[in-house]
Amino acid sequence: MSYVVQTNNLTKKFQEKDVVSNVNMNIKKGEIYGFLGANGAGKSTVMKMLTNMIKPSYGDITIFGEPLKHNSFDYLKRIGSMIEYPIFFEKMTVLENLELHCAYMGYHNKQAIRDALDRVGLENVENKLPKNISLGMRQRLCVARAIITKPEFLILDEPINGLDPAGIKAMRQLFKMLNKEYGMTLLISSHIIGEIEQIADTIGVIKSGKLIEEAPMDAIKARNTEYIELVTSNQRKAAMILHDKLGINNLKVIDHQVIRIYATEVPQSAISKTLILEDISIESINKKRTSLEEYFIKKVELDQPTS
Repeated sequence: MSYVVQTNNLTKKFQEKDVVSNVNMNIKKGEIYGFLGANGAGKSTVMKMLTNMIKPSYGDITIFGEPLKHNSFDYLKRIGSMIEYPIFFEKMTVLENLELHCAYMGYHNKQAIRDALDRVGLENVENKLPKNISLGMRQRLCVARAIITKPEFLILDEPINGLDPAGIKAMRQLFKMLNKEYGMTLLISSHIIGEIEQIADTIGVIKSGKLIEEAPMDAIKARNTEYIELVTSNQRKAAMILHDKLGINNLKVIDHQVIRIYATEVPQSAISKTLILEDISIESINKKRTSLEEYFIKKVELDQPTS
């Protein structure tokens, strides 16, 4: 199996404190890797070490099959990145900023600049100054800058921050296209877990600087629990009937209207019929599966240190 990135006990200390601790990350060639973690968990620090912006205190990084050294820089021509707040030269136009970036990368193709702007929905901002566009537009501009050269490996730190729902959807489609059509490998961090769930092939969960989980999305979905969600205005009586009439003990009352039934061997039709015969109104009843967001929250809670 070919990997774009592998780290071995990657550690970064600031003032003798571990910000990243013994991270063993494995990013396969051609996949979208979703990097999840709370603010301050260490996501950006890992990304900065992958791009040699900061140096590890301990541990090793292998990128494109070669060990990353303190003076490595040629590999950066194969990478596009957007890490933390997007910075531009504010007195230069959008076009001038992107031309300067291409010159720095040794990539001279003005049409590629226009293509990148088109792909992120910024067709008419070439002559504007970055300081005169919105935060969401700056985010999209930074993504455009990262993809101009069609890199093999794209690193995006919270790329959908500040975007409206339409912008988020457009970015999701763009990431999928870059992955499928251009074969790009993507490392994407985000706090919007539902978005990562829709695009990622592999999930890495980092907490307090430690990678506490790394698994294929398919494997996570396979072990997430299936359940029947019942919404009723008579929640207490419904729970009693499910227990007394159908022998269902494996259920959870979520709030004043919602019941989750984990005894999926009992047909949904039998549950509906029994409740209706007992004069229980049903607002909705659906089969569902635990979302990545629920799984992530549960995982983080399970890994909380005991007091």
